[in-house]
Amino acid sequence: MLNNKNTLPDIGVVGADTLSIDEELAIGQVIYSQLRGQGGVLYDPVVQEYIQALGNKLVIHADNTKYPFTFFVINNQALNAFAFYGGHVGTHTGLIYRAETESELASVLAHEIAHVTQRHIVRRSQAAERSSPLQIASLIGGAILMMASPQAGIAAISAGNAGAMQNQINYTRTFEKEADRIGLRILSEAGFNPFSAADFFGRLLESKRWSSQAPAFLQTHPLSLNRVAEARNRAENMPKVQNISSEMFRLVKARIQARYFYTAKHNISDFTQRLKAHHNINKNAPDSHLVYGLAIALMRDNQFNQALSLLQQLHRDDNENLAYIDALADVYIALNKFENANDLLKPLAQKQPNNAIVTLNYANVLYKAGQHVQAIEVLKDYLMINPDSVLGHQLISDAYAASQQPMQMHQANAEFYQLLSIHQKAIDELQFAYNYAENYLTKQRIRARINQLREKQLQMSQM
Repeated sequence: MLNNKNTLPDIGVVGADTLSIDEELAIGQVIYSQLRGQGGVLYDPVVQEYIQALGNKLVIHADNTKYPFTFFVINNQALNAFAFYGGHVGTHTGLIYRAETESELASVLAHEIAHVTQRHIVRRSQAAERSSPLQIASLIGGAILMMASPQAGIAAISAGNAGAMQNQINYTRTFEKEADRIGLRILSEAGFNPFSAADFFGRLLESKRWSSQAPAFLQTHPLSLNRVAEARNRAENMPKVQNISSEMFRLVKARIQARYFYTAKHNISDFTQRLKAHHNINKNAPDSHLVYGLAIALMRDNQFNQALSLLQQLHRDDNENLAYIDALADVYIALNKFENANDLLKPLAQKQPNNAIVTLNYANVLYKAGQHVQAIEVLKDYLMINPDSVLGHQLISDAYAASQQPMQMHQANAEFYQLLSIHQKAIDELQFAYNYAENYLTKQRIRARINQLREKQLQMSQM
């Protein structure tokens, strides 16, 4: 049992007969922090809240859930998703954007959830017992990097380790079939269309036929026509569900395109044309996701007044939609309309103090309006409940700097860097903070934190 959350397990247990849940959780946290340090994790509170909510909706129908799941998004246009130790499930923006229905996206998440609950990665590690534990340990980070970005991962691995790497990350056909079967049950019980898995996998195989390079998902999850047929046959025996996607699914797809894909000019043109076509075909069908996408694209092109007009109309029609509120806050800040932003967010912050979209936007408004002390108080309360918030630590560091509190600024920087597994920078920041500390107790606390991070740094270097 791990009594200290900062203590890492002896990585040799990966090749042993049993990897405990605590050890699996600790290794998962290390890998996740390394992914954050590589800069690929998307810190978009709207996208993050959506993917976590969708994942939670599926997880409650899964068996053998021994810990809370963490769902996150990688900002990468590749069509991919992956899972690793401790209930971590990553999804690429490319997969969300290219999923035609919410059920298709849910089918991939359900598949990854099944890999986790069946402990396939742990079982694969145990099967690799013939390899030395240290060799397995040295490949874990590279394995996850490959799943997050296959080409980058392959480039990072020497030819001598390639065989061991494949042995570590490639699920066997048995594991894939087991994840298909269990994932489909989770998908159906959560109320999604069970045929969506076969539809999505079938499209992936079809795209492989017409491309010289297989989609990233197929590089880590080998598919066959037989597996697609099996998924379709299983779906035939499950309750039929209408393929209706939620409004948030459509909004998140539009947000991903407008903020992260293509150019602002391209997206403005694309959303404008799609809105015209939409109205010509069916004037009564909802088009809010297209209006929202156009507004985000206009913001990206610094056309804030035009974006404001669109967002205000969307907000009038649905004043509790946090995607609209997030975008409105950004527009108000860009236009120096801090009073409007405060009126929008303050009541929500009082009702939902732990909601990332609301609280981080509210703190940012206070900070940009020069109310640095108030921003700090909001963020201190938020970070007590959400200590792993990268954006929260970044923002409170800026607020401390603006309010001329250098010791606290360096402490916040240290927590930011340790979340990214950049331990030496975190230690350096704490040493700067120590020089500003004026009393013995504060110095002792900073010294204790430095010692914790040095221990982490040493253990990770031994991996």
